[in-house]
Amino acid sequence: MLRAGIVGLPNVGKSTLFNALTTQSSALAANYPFATIEPNVGVVAVPDERLEPLARLVKTEVIVPATVEFLDIAGLVRGASKGEGLGNQFLANIRETDTVVQVVRCFEDENVIHVEGAVDPRRDIETIQIELALADLATAERRRDKAQKTAKGGDKTAKAELEVLDKLQPALEAGRSARTVLLTNEERAIARNFFLLTTKPTIYAANVDESTLANQGESDLLKAIQEVAEAESAECVVICAQLEAELVALPPEERLDYLSHLGVSTSGVDRLIKGAYHLLGLMSFLTAGEKEVRAWTIPQGTRAQTAAGTIHTDIERGFIRAEVVSYDDLIAAGSYATAREKGLLRLEGKEYIMQEGDVVHFRFNV
Repeated sequence: MLRAGIVGLPNVGKSTLFNALTTQSSALAANYPFATIEPNVGVVAVPDERLEPLARLVKTEVIVPATVEFLDIAGLVRGASKGEGLGNQFLANIRETDTVVQVVRCFEDENVIHVEGAVDPRRDIETIQIELALADLATAERRRDKAQKTAKGGDKTAKAELEVLDKLQPALEAGRSARTVLLTNEERAIARNFFLLTTKPTIYAANVDESTLANQGESDLLKAIQEVAEAESAECVVICAQLEAELVALPPEERLDYLSHLGVSTSGVDRLIKGAYHLLGLMSFLTAGEKEVRAWTIPQGTRAQTAAGTIHTDIERGFIRAEVVSYDDLIAAGSYATAREKGLLRLEGKEYIMQEGDVVHFRFNV
């Protein structure tokens, strides 16, 4: 299962957000640095509004959503790249993730100490960015030393690595993320082998208080994060982690009612989960029958036969055809039979590229 790591400075609300994401209070949320030492891990259901209508259509009460794994990682401080605080452990934990959710504090609270003494989103983002870039710089320098030795013998792969490092290292030396460097597809493939922290796709979670959630356009702190995210072409999700953690105790309808009173149409937690899921390059196809309705996770661009293996290897091995109808077409038709009569249900071969929201029945023979 692919993983999203929740990172940030101490006392920005990472563990509170983790509690809200996992709908339980399993993470220790405390007003001091390093309340989280070992990374808490939670498997989180991906919100999918399509599943309940589909379940009603096929008359089943069993719904199985897609999931994504979140890690709540210890807070990072200045000097982490040199081992300050829990720096070495933080960096080791983030290496295990596939994408990063960076929680940035956008609320004032005299009862919650800020590790830098004052709330400043730009500075906080820069602190983490610089520490990760410095850690990557050390990795790049080691990789360069190895590639230079190999390149002397005429190794073409090593020479290609050096050319990519020539582009990446100046950015890292300047404290910028490797993902901001323009690379060709071939160069990006080479760079992936360096396992740099700053190449990981990132979502910014702007953690605001309840009043800011209701009046987002009036917050300079929030505006600062949104500008940073826009400059990086990254997503910024506004969330009140404390409120969302408290709302977990309410039924889903009551949570949404409360948020709507604040002028918020959807849960920030839901948007964050969906954002992380898609940032990981994942998508869902659906299966629907009397036994259950289920969302299956596959990488974007997956072919039908490979997708069949997500359900069972026997289905992939004995794949004949995929019977496919889009979710919207099926719901509009009201039944599989009507969808078939209207020509909305089609047969696809093993090379068919699966699309988000395909409702599929695989024909196979083993």
